[in-house]
This record gives sequence, structure tokens and C-alpha cells, in this order.
Amino acid sequence: MPMIQANDGTPLNYEVDDHTDPWERRPVLILLHGNGRNAQFWYQWVPYLSRDFRIVRPDMRGLGKSIFADGSAVDLSVESLIEDLVKVIGALGVDKVHFCGESMGGILGLLLAAQHPSLIKTLTLVSTPVFIEEEMKERYALGYASRIEAMEKLGIRKWVSETTKITRLPADENPGLYEWYVNEFSKGDPDLQVRMSGIVNQANVTDILKDVKVPVLGLYPGEGQITSKSQERLLRNSLSDFSMRKLPTNYHMVQLLFPAVCCEQLRDFCLRHDGLKKADS
Repeated sequence: MPMIQANDGTPLNYEVDDHTDPWERRPVLILLHGNGRNAQFWYQWVPYLSRDFRIVRPDMRGLGKSIFADGSAVDLSVESLIEDLVKVIGALGVDKVHFCGESMGGILGLLLAAQHPSLIKTLTLVSTPVFIEEEMKERYALGYASRIEAMEKLGIRKWVSETTKITRLPADENPGLYEWYVNEFSKGDPDLQVRMSGIVNQANVTDILKDVKVPVLGLYPGEGQITSKSQERLLRNSLSDFSMRKLPTNYHMVQLLFPAVCCEQLRDFCLRHDGLKKADS
């Protein structure tokens, strides 16, 4: 559980999972969570990947353990989140990393690869939108004027419970996973959750896709509700080196629904670009 300080003094926590052989120098793989979540949302992936990679799971500022002990609010912007990632990579003692981000974490990954290409070997996007479309904003508003108003009026737990049922996870099929997701998400500071949702609503990385020159793998639902067909075409047409794997679901959280398949695809993609074989093969 390393803890470093951001440029403005904000505590930045990241978890390290490393079961690689100590006599081998295995690559670093950063797993960055999405909006309102934290490093714990990757727990299923660690057993599949930590023999082949030194896994680093950061908590975005203000979430998980990246919080001030006295509860002080953190500065929150896309720029500060990118600066934090550069800071974390610098603390790892490596020149380049493989980067995997889910949803908003993938948006930050695209920006990082465009702005700091020397730091990134490969980029994997998990259910990452290019921007949030108006139809999705309306669905997340749950009948209120906006997503933000819905979060403030209903409270975080009620809002995430209702929106998860319709977009993120099939609650009836796996009620245990659904309840865990809602409970873990609801641990976040309500004010920060609202502020971060505002950032996500405004994010649009259309113009920087052409600047992403690293190999990119996309892991997406078969019929995404947040990542539409038009957004998939935008990724295919704008990224210079892009491949996509579809998972058999309409729900957003493919990394929680298909961890084994996602990890197999990601591992093979990263190791191929490193010229390495799977550990113990």
C-alpha cells in the first residue's frame, strides 16, 4: 500500500500485486478504475495477472485511500488526475508501463497516451466511452433534470443502486456482485462523487484520438449502452492501432462479469508487445 503525494500535496494511494518470479524483470501494468470507484474494483483480475505483471492499482484522488486524513476536500480536474498518473508512474522506477483503464479510467488513459506517449507501452480500454451521449445522460438522470440533481436528491446509494440495475450489472443474475458493487461505490465521499460525475459528463476525447499512437486494445460489451456503435466506429476510425474484443453482455461492467476472458485478452496483448511468454508456460 504505497502512498505518495501529488504535486499539490493530495495523498495518492496505489496497491501493488506482484507474484512474478524475483529473478525476472516483468513489466508493470497499471489498472485504473472508473468514475466513483476505487482500486478494489480490480480484485478479480489480480490472480489472473500478477504472475506475469507487477500490478499497480491506483486510487484516483479523493477515492479509496487517496484522501486526506482530516477529510479535507481535494482539487478535482482532468488535469490534476493526469498529473497524478504521471506522478505514480514516476514513483515506480520504470520507463514505460502497460496501462488499462475502465470507463473513465480509459478516458484518462487516452489522454495520458496522447500527452505523455513516452510513458505508455500499450493501452487497454475497458468499456471506455469517447464521451457521454445525451441519451445516456438522460437515463442516468432518472427523471430529474440532470444526473447531478438525481445524485443530490436521491443520495449516492439510491442513485447508484438504480443506475447499476439498468446499465452496469444484471442484478437478478448475480445479486451478490450487485450488492457488493453498490456497497463499495457508496463508500465514496458524496460531494466528490457528484463533482466527479460532473467531470465525466463534460469529458470528450474525440479530438485527441488521432494523437494516440500506442497499440490499443478495446474490451467492450456486445451491445454497449454507454459505448454506442457510433462511438465504436469513432475509435476504429481514429486510433492508429486498435483492436476490439466484444463480450456477450449489454451491461457496462465487463471486467466484473468476465474477468477471466478480459485478463486473457489483456495478458496476451501486453506480452506480445513485450516479446514475452506467459509465466510458467
